[in-house]
Amino acid sequence: MSVSAESAPARRGRPGYDREQVLAVAVELFNEQGYDATSVADLAQRLGLTKSALYHHFDSKEQLLALALDEALGGLEGVLDAPAVADPDPAERLAAVLRGAVLVLVDRLPYVTLLLRVRGNSDVERAALERRRAFDHRVTMLVAEAQSAGSVRSDVDGPVVTRLVFGMVNSLVEWYRPGGAIDRDRLAHDVVTVALDGMRTR
Repeated sequence: MSVSAESAPARRGRPGYDREQVLAVAVELFNEQGYDATSVADLAQRLGLTKSALYHHFDSKEQLLALALDEALGGLEGVLDAPAVADPDPAERLAAVLRGAVLVLVDRLPYVTLLLRVRGNSDVERAALERRRAFDHRVTMLVAEAQSAGSVRSDVDGPVVTRLVFGMVNSLVEWYRPGGAIDRDRLAHDVVTVALDGMRTR
């Protein structure tokens, strides 16, 4: 990724906004208008700042995008390295990944929404898509391990299963609203139950 959270210099925020708040507003605007259609002037106007004040926080619109996508991808990648994914049962490892992915989506909904709208129009977006593919590959490997262990049906294709299951998970961005009637933990439970009960051997 050409611009990353690690390479971004630490700066003190101006009064009224810190870096996290500016980033959150930027993500909100990118999701509303589309990243390409959003200008630095649009963002400055939404924040009530001058463009020069905005550049005090971030070097460019591209840096904002890179940080936002890293927020989503870092959460998903962290799920694969969580302690629950070390369970000796491959099916339980797969369940832990699905459950964790749902919770990341719920907790970082605007950031994951932005990630799912990336189309690869820049180096930053292409790097994000490559990280998504690497994540999908690791999940597919978990599906294959569960199939080999006999706990997931062998008459389904692993990569297809990954696409179908994460199609379901990703669809949550279209209708799930934090603070609504559906509890985040119950939502994760329901997704895992629907997904794995359809894949488990009988």
